[in-house]
Amino acid sequence: MPLTHHYATTLCDLSTHVTPQILRGQKLEMVNEVLAHELNLPVSWWQDNQITALLGQSVSALSHYAVAQKYGGHQFGQWNPTLGDGRGLLLAEANCNGASVDLHLKGAGQTPYSRGADGRAVLRSTLREYLGSEALHALGIPSSRGLCLFSSEETVLREQLEPAAMMIRTAPSHIRFGHFEYFFQAGETDKLNALFDYTLQHHFSECAQASNPHQALLRAITLRTARLIALWQSYGFVHGVMNTDNMSIHGITFDFGPFAMLERYDPKAVFNHSDYQGRYAFDQQPGIGLWNLNCLAHSFSGHCSTEQLREVLTQYEPAFIAQYQHHLCSRLGLNAQQPSHINLANQWLAMLKQSELDYNNSFRTLAGTSYQQAQPQLRNDFINRQAFDQWWQDYQVARAETGVSESELKAVNPAVIPRTHLLQEAITQANSGDFTFAEALLKAFHTPFDTQWDEHRFSTASQSHTPGTLSCSS
Repeated sequence: MPLTHHYATTLCDLSTHVTPQILRGQKLEMVNEVLAHELNLPVSWWQDNQITALLGQSVSALSHYAVAQKYGGHQFGQWNPTLGDGRGLLLAEANCNGASVDLHLKGAGQTPYSRGADGRAVLRSTLREYLGSEALHALGIPSSRGLCLFSSEETVLREQLEPAAMMIRTAPSHIRFGHFEYFFQAGETDKLNALFDYTLQHHFSECAQASNPHQALLRAITLRTARLIALWQSYGFVHGVMNTDNMSIHGITFDFGPFAMLERYDPKAVFNHSDYQGRYAFDQQPGIGLWNLNCLAHSFSGHCSTEQLREVLTQYEPAFIAQYQHHLCSRLGLNAQQPSHINLANQWLAMLKQSELDYNNSFRTLAGTSYQQAQPQLRNDFINRQAFDQWWQDYQVARAETGVSESELKAVNPAVIPRTHLLQEAITQANSGDFTFAEALLKAFHTPFDTQWDEHRFSTASQSHTPGTLSCSS
C-alpha cells in the first residue's frame, strides 16, 4: 500500500496541515470494496472500524500529511478570494494502475478556511454524494467517487439539527479552477507557477512536451470540460452550483451539492433553492462551462498571449456540440454525422418537453421498442399523436440506416438513475441508522443498464409532478 503525499510536500505553501477531527461515535457504514481493491488499499482498514482509528492517529499514513488546500472562486458570477477546504482534507494519494488518485476526507472538522463554520458535513449530503457519484461513474460520466462513508452520534445545525457524517472520496486530484484563479488574483506568481509545474508534471505530463505547455494544458482542460458537460446534457444531469471552485481541471463531476437528474423534461429546470435567477439551470450549463473556462484562462495570461488563449477557448463550443450530438444521437440509435438524424433527435426532445414526459424513462422505453412496429404503444404517451406519427416514420427510416439493435440501445439508456426521491428515501432510513436501502440502491446504480431493473421500483419516476429544490447546506 504505497501511499504518497506529493501535493502536501511539493506545494506546502499552497495548503495548511490539519489533523482530522474524528466524530463522536464515528462508525464505518459503507465501503466501496471494488474501488478499494483497485487502489490496493489494505482489507484491514475496513475491519472493526480500523480506518477511524487511523484517521484519529496524528502519525498515521492517512493523517500525518493531511492538508487543507487554499483556493478562491467565482460564486454565482462574483469573485470570492476567501475560499478553501473548509471541511475537507487531502489525506494522501493512492495508486491505481500507475495513475495517482487522491483520497480526500469530507466533513473532517474546522480548517483555517472554514470561515467560522464547524467544518462538518451532514449525513444527508454525504450519502447523496456517495450514491450520486457512483451512479454517474456507472453511467460513464466522469466523476469523483465514493470510497467509504461514516455515520456518527454527533449532530450539527444547518436549517435544522442533522446527523453529522464523513466520507472519503477519490479523484485524480482535487485541483480546481479556483486554485489557479486565487494565486493569479492574489498576484502570487511564484505559487501560481509552482502549481502549474506540479499540474504539468503529475497530471498532464503529455502537455509538458508541447511548444507551449501552458496553452496545451488549458486546451486539455477545455476539451475535457466540454466532454463532461455534453454528457451531463445527454443524460439530464443538473449540477446545481457550477461555481469555479467546484470545477475540476480533470473534467469530472465534482463537489456534489444540490444536484439532480431530470425527471419531467424541462430544459429550464433549477434544483438549487439558492439559485433565484436560474444561473445554473439545466440549459445554462454549457454556457456556464465556457464562462468558467474564461475565468480560468486569465490565470494563464503570464504564459499565453491573448490570441493563444482565444484560440483555445474557441474550441470549446464545437467540441461540446460534437460530443453532445454524438451522445444524444447514440441514445436514440441515430448517427450524429447525418444532419437529418440530428434533426430527429431535436424533434424528440421537443416532443418530450411538450408532453412533459420523464426524460430517461422515455429513452429507455424507446430503446425497448422495435422500430419496425407501425404504431408503437409509446405513441400513447405523447400529446400530439400526429407529430409523433410523422416523427416515427422518419425515425424508422433512420434506424433502418444505422442498424442499431434494441440491446445496443439499452446498453446506453439506463433503467435506473439517481432520482431525488430514491436518494431521499435512503437518507430517511440512514438517519435512523438503517443503510439497507442505501446499499440496495447502490447495487442498482452500479448496474444501471441491466434489464432486471426495468420493472423495478428503482426505475419508477417520482409521483410529484413539480420538481423540488435542494439545499446547498451540507
